[in-house]
Amino acid sequence: MRIVFAGTPEVALPPLEALLASRHEVLAVLTRPDAPAGRGKRLTPSPVAKRAAELGIETLKPSRPRDEDFVARLTEIAPDCCPVVAYGALLPQRVLDVPARGFVNLHFSLLPAWRGAAPVQHALIAGDRTTGATTFQIVLELDAGPTYLSLTEPVADTDTSGELLRRLSERGADLLVRTLDGIEDGSLRPTPQAEDGVSFAPKLEVADARINWTAPAEVIDRQIRGCTPEPGAWTVYEGERLKVGPVTAADGELAPGVLDVTKASVRVGTGTRPLLLGWVQPAGKKPMPAADWARGVAFPADAALGR
Repeated sequence: MRIVFAGTPEVALPPLEALLASRHEVLAVLTRPDAPAGRGKRLTPSPVAKRAAELGIETLKPSRPRDEDFVARLTEIAPDCCPVVAYGALLPQRVLDVPARGFVNLHFSLLPAWRGAAPVQHALIAGDRTTGATTFQIVLELDAGPTYLSLTEPVADTDTSGELLRRLSERGADLLVRTLDGIEDGSLRPTPQAEDGVSFAPKLEVADARINWTAPAEVIDRQIRGCTPEPGAWTVYEGERLKVGPVTAADGELAPGVLDVTKASVRVGTGTRPLLLGWVQPAGKKPMPAADWARGVAFPADAALGR
């Protein structure tokens, strides 16, 4: 089929590469506009836009998918189908109607679970032991269209959202190609989603990533892993924000937030058992092992996080 690929972040690259190597013809890519990045906040193209430029593929970057110039150009290209991976904007019906075989999304959950922008993060935070990826036909209702194919993926005890999303992207690339193959040859028909088991995964904001040290250790562990690398779990120490990376269980007893610092380790109390900090990132600095951070701080006897 003649296709226009829609995607924006790095996680969309493995599916794009798989489609480029498939029997389908990538006519153009649709991605979000260049955005400020880095300390200088310079406008930077998305990973998908960068890859398309390297390959000499036409790139469409409408500020809004309803923009007339974009709709006209997509109509002129006249793709048979538009595969989508983490594009990052809702598509109006007039755009969905352009390709004869619609827009087909690769979503990183087992639908109808975790509809929305952050399915992997929410699956980890909720403690799901299994997740997966699903291809489906995009409709106006959020991630509610009929499905084509799915795969399952076990969730490891140490998984961060970044690690799990990478695996799902790599495995989902083949799933997306097989879906387009089946649509083209008529061997696949979409199936309506079940009405039971619907859950939602809205984008995680910075406030959602603040650690509550009175929560049980396992809840904090899942929150930190779910928020790594984005938006980044955090707490405060002496009024300054401190990002916190994945933790491990520790022995002993400590009150919530209270620190126990040695030359080699930093433990922090929770609502249940203590946790051993891995890496931390003070404001304006690079991530570092928690013990390295602690060596540069004069801790009072009652030192605690989150106050």
